[in-house]
Amino acid sequence: MSGRVYASILQRASACTLTLSSAAPFQCAQLKSITSCQPRPAHHRHFSSWGTSRKHQLCSNGDESGNGRHLSTRQDLDFQLNQVQINSVLRSNEQTVSLPEFDGRELSVVRKFESNQLAANTPNEDRRSAASCLQSKGMLFGVFDGHGGWACAQAVSERLLYYVAVAMLPKESLEELEKCMEHGRPVPPILQWYKHHTDFNYRESASLYIDHLRVFWQELLDSEEHDEGMSPPDALHRAFKRLDADISLEAQVPLSNDLMKSTAIQVAFAGCTACVAHVGTDGIHVANAGDCRVVLGVQEDDGSWSAVPLSQDHNTQNQAEVERIKAQHPPSERDTVITDDRLLGVLMPLRAFGDVRFKWSHELQQSILASLESGVDLDSLNLYQYTPPNYLTPPYLDVAPEISYHKLRPQDRFLILGTDGLWDELGSEEAVRLIGEHLSGIHLQAPVSPSERQLKLGQMHELLLKRQARASPALDTNAATHLIRHALGTGEYGELCQERLATMLALPEDLARMYRDDITATVVYLNSDLARSQHR
Repeated sequence: MSGRVYASILQRASACTLTLSSAAPFQCAQLKSITSCQPRPAHHRHFSSWGTSRKHQLCSNGDESGNGRHLSTRQDLDFQLNQVQINSVLRSNEQTVSLPEFDGRELSVVRKFESNQLAANTPNEDRRSAASCLQSKGMLFGVFDGHGGWACAQAVSERLLYYVAVAMLPKESLEELEKCMEHGRPVPPILQWYKHHTDFNYRESASLYIDHLRVFWQELLDSEEHDEGMSPPDALHRAFKRLDADISLEAQVPLSNDLMKSTAIQVAFAGCTACVAHVGTDGIHVANAGDCRVVLGVQEDDGSWSAVPLSQDHNTQNQAEVERIKAQHPPSERDTVITDDRLLGVLMPLRAFGDVRFKWSHELQQSILASLESGVDLDSLNLYQYTPPNYLTPPYLDVAPEISYHKLRPQDRFLILGTDGLWDELGSEEAVRLIGEHLSGIHLQAPVSPSERQLKLGQMHELLLKRQARASPALDTNAATHLIRHALGTGEYGELCQERLATMLALPEDLARMYRDDITATVVYLNSDLARSQHR
C-alpha cells in the first residue's frame, strides 16, 4: 500500500471520531475511552502494556456471547481496514534472509532470519540490525528501542555492531585496517550488513563515526593484552561502554558543521535501549541494556515448546536492578531515585544509550546547550532543556550491559529478539509457542484434564473455542509478521480477531501511541544439525 493511500485511510479514521452516530455504540464508547487518555510527553515515553480488558474491549463489541456485531454504518466501514489492507500494513517492513550452510570458513550456525517492524510513532523510534562478521566469526543481531525521538536508536543501530566486531579482531587484522587508512587504500570490510530497503544511515555524520571507530581500534592496538582479540562477552561489554562514551563526547566537542553538531546533540539527549546477540559455533552471547528482550525457543522431546530467557528486563519490575541503582546514591535519595515506576519519575528503562540528561551534571548540560551556534535548530532541542526532578547526584543512568551465555544444544531451534512493544502484548512462552507451531506446522493440544471434564456446558464451549483458536492456520510466511499479527489481533479465546486488528492498525497517529508502542521482532533460526554434531 502506498503511503498516500494509507494516509487517506488514517484521515478517514480520524474523521470518523467526529461523525460516529448512535448506530455505532461500540466505536463511540471505545473512542471516548481512548480520547480520555492523555498522551505522555515524548521524554516520558516507554509505555507499559495495556490490560487484558482493554485488549478484548477492542474485539468484543457485540452481545454477551462474544459474537461480533456486523458493521452497519458508512463511518464504521471507514474506520476498518480490509484483509488486503491489513496485510499490506503488516508486511511493508518484512525482511527474510537465508544464509548459506557454509560461509567460506565454517558451517553457519544461523540458517535464516526473519524480521519485521510496525510503527506506532511517526517516525518509528525502533531500529534493528543484522550482520555477519567477515574478519571474525559469528553473526550479530540487534534491536534498539528509542525514546525522546529516534535519533539515538538510529546512531546506535548503525555503529554498535562495528564496535563489537572491531573489538573481536586480532591485532594483525587491526594493523591491516590502520595501514589501509594511513595509505588511503580501501579498508577490508568488517561486516556484511543485511539491510531492509527502508533502512538509512546518518550520511552527514559518517566521517565522524569512522574517525571515532578508528580511534577505538588504535587504542586496542596500543593495548598489550589485545593480541588475539576480545572474546564475544568482553567485546560486547567494551563496545556498549565505548560507543556511549563516544556519543557523549561528540555532543561536547566542536564539529565541522551545524548539521553534524545538531545531530550529535539530538543523539546524546535522546536515548535508546539495546539488545544484541552474537551467535557463533561456541554458543550465543547476549548483551542487554534496557527493556528489549531475547528469548530462546526450545523444542522438547515430546514436541512441545518452551522459552528460555537470555536477557533480563532492566525496569522497575526487576527488583535487583532497582536495588542496584539505589545503592549508587545516598540513602537520602532512596525514595526519589525511583518514583512512579520510573527513574526519577521520568524514564522507564533503567539502562540506556544516550540520555545525557540522566548522566551529565546540570552545569554541563546547560553549558553545552547554551554554546550551540545560532544555525542549529533550537526548536527541535527544546525538549532537552528539561531537567528531571531531584537531580542531585548524577549519573543516574548507564549503559553497562548485562551479559548472558548459552551453549547451543540440538533442541535449541530459534531466537526471538524484540523491543518492549512486542513483549507488552505477548509473554515469552506465548511468543515461542507461536513461532514453534509456525515453524513445525503442528499445533499440540494437551489432553482434556479430569477437572476440565467436569466443566459446565458454557465453560466447555469456551475451552473448545480456545483449543480451536490454537489450531488456526498461519496467515504469514514471515514468522516476525506472524508474531506481530497475534500480538495486536488476539481475541479473548486466543483467536485472531480481525476487527480488533483492523482497529489497532487504523488508529490515527495520536491514538495509536496510546494503545501500543512501536514493535520490532527478529526471529533467528538456528542450525540444530550443527549443534547435534557438536554434542556427539
